[in-house]
Amino acid sequence: MKTMRMWKIAVLAGMVIVLTGTGQVHADFRFGEPANLGSAVNSGNPEFDPSISANGLELYFQSTRAGDYGDRDIYVATRATTDDKWSQAVNLGPIINSSARDAGPDISSDGLSLYFNSNRAGGYGNYDLYVTTRKTLLDPWGEPVNLGPGLNTSADEISSTISADGLTLFFSDGDALGTVARANGYGGADIWVTQRISQYNTWETPVNLGPLINIPFVAGAPEISPDGMSLFFSGYCPSDGGTHDLWITRRDTLDAPWTTPVNLGPPVNSDSDADLNPSISADGRMLYFASFRSGGKGNSDIWQVPVAPIVDLNSDGIVDSVDLCIMADHWGQNEPLCDIGPTPFGDGIVDAHDLVVLAEHLFEETLPVELVAYLKLDETEGNIAYDYTGKYDAILNGNPQWQPADGKAAGALQFDGINNYLSTDFVLNPADGQFSIFAWIKGGAPGQVVIAQTDGVNWLSANPSEGSLMTELKGSGRSAGPLQSQMVITDGNWHHICIVWDGYFRMLYVDGINVAQDEQNILEGKQSGLYIGAGVTLEAASFFSGLIDDIRIYDVAMRTEEIEAMAR
Repeated sequence: MKTMRMWKIAVLAGMVIVLTGTGQVHADFRFGEPANLGSAVNSGNPEFDPSISANGLELYFQSTRAGDYGDRDIYVATRATTDDKWSQAVNLGPIINSSARDAGPDISSDGLSLYFNSNRAGGYGNYDLYVTTRKTLLDPWGEPVNLGPGLNTSADEISSTISADGLTLFFSDGDALGTVARANGYGGADIWVTQRISQYNTWETPVNLGPLINIPFVAGAPEISPDGMSLFFSGYCPSDGGTHDLWITRRDTLDAPWTTPVNLGPPVNSDSDADLNPSISADGRMLYFASFRSGGKGNSDIWQVPVAPIVDLNSDGIVDSVDLCIMADHWGQNEPLCDIGPTPFGDGIVDAHDLVVLAEHLFEETLPVELVAYLKLDETEGNIAYDYTGKYDAILNGNPQWQPADGKAAGALQFDGINNYLSTDFVLNPADGQFSIFAWIKGGAPGQVVIAQTDGVNWLSANPSEGSLMTELKGSGRSAGPLQSQMVITDGNWHHICIVWDGYFRMLYVDGINVAQDEQNILEGKQSGLYIGAGVTLEAASFFSGLIDDIRIYDVAMRTEEIEAMAR
């Protein structure tokens, strides 16, 4: 089997492939930590509707500031390279900005057309869609042109986004703030689409995007991805009484229907009143958006968040031949774990696109942003077990022994079952939200503990009677209790053990297999440190006797396929 896998890798590395494929588009990717774009872009006034140019050197947005030509104007910030900081944003001036409200800018992929909406005089409704053009990137913008009565109506047309080829235009007909919706729509704000045969033809009659998107949502601010396969938008469900979040819907091909929208979730969406107006970079690696979250300059600021493909397919902290093997095993399949290219959203098939992305990161150490603590336990001496996130180094107590050659992954730490254990400062409070906790172990005995929280409960331990995996992390009340599995982990073999809580269920895994699960929508927790290799009160029977290796703590609920990969 190993020889066959290595043969596949050699073949894949040298392949030149005609890139085709179908299937649901759903690459594995994660968002980093959102960052405010700072005072060069944001002010004490509201900023909305960011639109990033394809070269990443211009950022258009709307704002209300002193000295504006109307009550909302369009601004642009520039930078020399994508590694530079943004220059101070400047108003686009009186040719673009009128005494009315000018907003919702969207820059075309060639950078020569800027679409926006305005309620200036001379339109067909209160808000109409306009476009201004320039001959080159160095030329000034020309006089705005109304997109015409075939597209604009007596209702409001706002928040447009133009496809990369310039032939498809998505827009919203309202924002639930008093704007007027088009006839034959589903609600107070719908998303519509119109097309044209060429850039010299007029726009066809717009078509509503349909009930899957426009019935459950007050939907607006659409943003089409460069490949046309993903549509971001901001919206909320009035029936849920929620606030504006960012969502994404996808399709298999350019002619296929859109699929059920998915909430982008935290950290993109916050607990603020609104996260809205998405704009994705041409390479798909940075998402810009407006947000009312705390930490900004005004009540709404422009933020950015990195979008990264998951290239460490088995989550062992390094991109290597094992990840290549995993990709080889799924070659030609619709496998989300390996569908990482074109980055970051994939194309529904594992092919050369994905191999190229993986190759870009080969032999890199990767630490996902959700990884709170990572103790490799690969040291050879000393009384400190280093945390590779740089935050939560552990202190050795009772002289456990380093075993550089005996670990599951490189080295491990040998515990004597008498008085050996590690201690850390506070790492994670289980009551605060989702988490996943992993460790490799070999040995142990019934009743012994792998990880515990001081003044709290034992997170991962062996059942006192059979030595099967259990956890004492639980909710409150008389009905709450430990979760126990039937999978023995004290048989002297290496076992990958794990507990995951997704906010609804607590789940135990052994060697990548879900061995116990129950519903638990709340957990008790503590703001205290950890013991590794001993129980919460350091009772004699709780000290672990055996090897412990590769401890990882995440602040998200890992998916089953990720856990399976880690256990390989």
